[in-house]
Amino acid sequence: MSNRTPKGDRMVIALVGRRNAGKSSLINAIIGQEISIVADHPGTTTDPVAKHYELLPLGPVTFYDTAGLDDVGELGAQRVQAARRVLYRTDLALLVVGEEGIGVPERTVLETLRSMDIPVIVVFNKADVATPSEADVDFCRSAYLPCLSVCATNGRGVQYLKTMLVKSAPREYCEEPLLVRDLVSEGDTVLCVVPLDLSAPKGRLILPQVQVLRDILDSDAVGVVVKDEELAGALDMLKKAPALVVTDSQVVRKVAAEVPEDVPLTTFSTLFARRKGDLRKLVQGADAVDSLRDGDKVLLCEACSHHTEADDIGRVKIPRWISRYTGKRLEFTMYSGHDFPEDLEEYSLAIHCGGCMINRREMLHRMRECALRQVPVTNYGVVISKVQGVLDRVVGVFGAR
Repeated sequence: MSNRTPKGDRMVIALVGRRNAGKSSLINAIIGQEISIVADHPGTTTDPVAKHYELLPLGPVTFYDTAGLDDVGELGAQRVQAARRVLYRTDLALLVVGEEGIGVPERTVLETLRSMDIPVIVVFNKADVATPSEADVDFCRSAYLPCLSVCATNGRGVQYLKTMLVKSAPREYCEEPLLVRDLVSEGDTVLCVVPLDLSAPKGRLILPQVQVLRDILDSDAVGVVVKDEELAGALDMLKKAPALVVTDSQVVRKVAAEVPEDVPLTTFSTLFARRKGDLRKLVQGADAVDSLRDGDKVLLCEACSHHTEADDIGRVKIPRWISRYTGKRLEFTMYSGHDFPEDLEEYSLAIHCGGCMINRREMLHRMRECALRQVPVTNYGVVISKVQGVLDRVVGVFGAR
């Protein structure tokens, strides 16, 4: 079912434009459901409205209906800011143009989308009352912007718009995302080490572990799951050495000591560092730990909000491990969900979670924001392997050194 697909694996399509351009009517026409309130009064949409949808043959996507980017007043400015935050995780944008045509507001939006490297389709809405001017069509052609005319109220052109959405999808959504399938072959055994401590959810595995196991099965390989206490016995039991061992980062040093050096070893979080971001840059970011000084601020970012335990990985363990490794007095700050601080310049290092709940574009955007401010960035699993002294081995399987 589309609704069960993790948020981080969905392509995000945002509808942007002026107030009253027909964004809400258009998303209702695409989805075939009344999910956004439609009214003639401008500014009906306030907070971004999300809707999951199965866009065949592409697969599961999330549409966002956003407030008008020309909203006014103090409250309007807050609505515009909320809409812009959606763009940070947008893979493809629909610029919805009303009967006014392409004016300053639309050109401003296009400049924003171009600066963020977000592909865009220009949708001339309200074809029942207005047709695109020749000047607007020429503008789209000269700017190499795909465009079409639709009528959200009667459905004219909506099916063709869906076809254009599929054709315009970023490459990574048209390809099978990689976790382990390029590292193993049919019939190989992959040993997954999953500690069941206080932070482990009761009665289930966490999402990265589940997705890695599924990728192992899709590769026609054999997945074996053990707790860290059972690792030695599992290795002895196997008649043939595993093709790969994947461990939870929190026990990586213990596992590295027990797994023979000639057996490839990595972590769940490192696999997601490769899948969602740029692994080489995240490894370089981990090396910045060696340069931390007394009083430096370190940013920790989690893409989801969750109940915290007494020994929380991001709030307690990583700060403790880094402080012990560096011997420095450091200041740690935690951000959760889609929040990302604007004062990045204050930080000497940013450490992100595995990003299983966000898509690749948002992760890359966060990495780019850090790079623009010259802030090294890494992720949980990579930095843990760094301070535990096993980073070279963990990333060696990918040739990331």
